[in-house]
Amino acid sequence: MLELPESYTIANQIKEHLTGKIISYIEVLQTPHKFAFFSGERDKYEEYLEGQTITGAVFQGGMVQIDTEDCMIVLNDGAYPKYYDDRKKFPKRHQFAIHFDDETGIFVSIQMYGGITIFPKGACTDGYYISSSTKPNPLTDGFTFDYFKSLYTKAGKKLSAKAFLATQQRIPGLGNGVLQDILWDAGIDPRFPMQEASEEDFHVLYDSANKIIKEMAEKGGRDTERDLFGQKGNYVTQLSKNSLSEPCIRCGYEIHKTNYMGGTIYFCEHCQRR
Repeated sequence: MLELPESYTIANQIKEHLTGKIISYIEVLQTPHKFAFFSGERDKYEEYLEGQTITGAVFQGGMVQIDTEDCMIVLNDGAYPKYYDDRKKFPKRHQFAIHFDDETGIFVSIQMYGGITIFPKGACTDGYYISSSTKPNPLTDGFTFDYFKSLYTKAGKKLSAKAFLATQQRIPGLGNGVLQDILWDAGIDPRFPMQEASEEDFHVLYDSANKIIKEMAEKGGRDTERDLFGQKGNYVTQLSKNSLSEPCIRCGYEIHKTNYMGGTIYFCEHCQRR
């Protein structure tokens, strides 16, 4: 799934490599997908985009925003873009495609579920996008400790560490994947009840969120995900499917997994306080 490190990486790659390319035509739902969600006036997508030039890209939390002169294309969750510079290698199955006039293209395939939003610039009314683009995160200004602590205070209810960090878009782009290494670094189990957290615990968690997310972004994303060109990220995850049953590099105990809050969590029962 697209989370902060991947959206940051992919947006920068689009900005660096695809700026100036002209869209010749697009394809929508060439391969049907039950959990591909589209926002905006879908019957106007072609009118909005065909003939437009890519002017850049930015990350908005866990979203990738691709800009043209007049419009924006936003990809989120499992809407993963991949760039192809050889039409002979274009995939036959995809949920969204942007064809450029130089016979290259971006093809988006949905992993589990994903969203694609297309609007004229300044006209986006999608609540998910507005939330992601207006809240601070560890890769933007404004993500101070006081702001971070206020997210818990405003929640006004009992929350586990996972629920606090990775639900309700409190921190856009920080999801269940990125969460694992943050909590491992902080020494806190995803099921830890935050009402028992001390001021020091909040400081440790804040520092870990900043450190881990920035390191993931600097290294081109996680080794469990891929970038615009289909390459795995260079950040080696400590808690993921890749480390299951392996020894924790900090203490040597075996890494375990279980299901929690509708998703898989990985943990070291020796290093992480529950």
